[in-house]
Amino acid sequence: MSRWSRTTRSALPRRLTRRLVQLYVGLVLYGMSMALQLRAGLGLDPWDVFHQGVSKHTGLSIGTVCILAGALVLLLWVPLRQRPGLGTVSNVVLIGVAMDATLALTSDVRGLALQVPLLVFAIVLNGVATGLYISARFGPGPRDGLMTGLHKRTGRSIRLVRTGLEVTVLVTGWLLGGSVGVGTVAFALAIGPLSQVFLRVFAIPGADGEPSPVVARGEVREQAILPQ
Repeated sequence: MSRWSRTTRSALPRRLTRRLVQLYVGLVLYGMSMALQLRAGLGLDPWDVFHQGVSKHTGLSIGTVCILAGALVLLLWVPLRQRPGLGTVSNVVLIGVAMDATLALTSDVRGLALQVPLLVFAIVLNGVATGLYISARFGPGPRDGLMTGLHKRTGRSIRLVRTGLEVTVLVTGWLLGGSVGVGTVAFALAIGPLSQVFLRVFAIPGADGEPSPVVARGEVREQAILPQ
């Protein structure tokens, strides 16, 4: 066995460990960022507007609604012939749990002097979380798999499919009483660029030392969680 082969094999467990750590730290931070954006009280991202609206009408916690919605969306993968990965299943459960746990430990803030910084922090944290878990390459979240599945089945662009899905859940959530505001717009404008930055920061080289294929292809929001 060549020295290069021995070095490569010895690096595999470390690479897998790093990928798993990034996946689960990223998912926990994602749930925390969602909770903090809710505490800021200036508007949620489209999927959380929907989750909050359903929560208000069912009495379930928003984290529980997030979990149930993720599970239902995952069922829609079947006719679209999408295959879930470890990250997909972990996404369904962990983000909602982390969101509810963070909400239990925090309270709403009042006054723009506190709300605006908290909103900015929550959106940046979401970008960090997105970079972490996408770079781990364990599969997309259920909502993003639905988006890419519809793209493949219909031939419509990712941008068009994503916009259609997010507008649908946003309007539905708003009609149900979900919070729409400046935070909703800020999230939509900032999360793409932020995710791109942190995707490069947390990129994990391939087994041959090449850059992450996710970074190389620029797949930032195609695999990102859109709870949201």
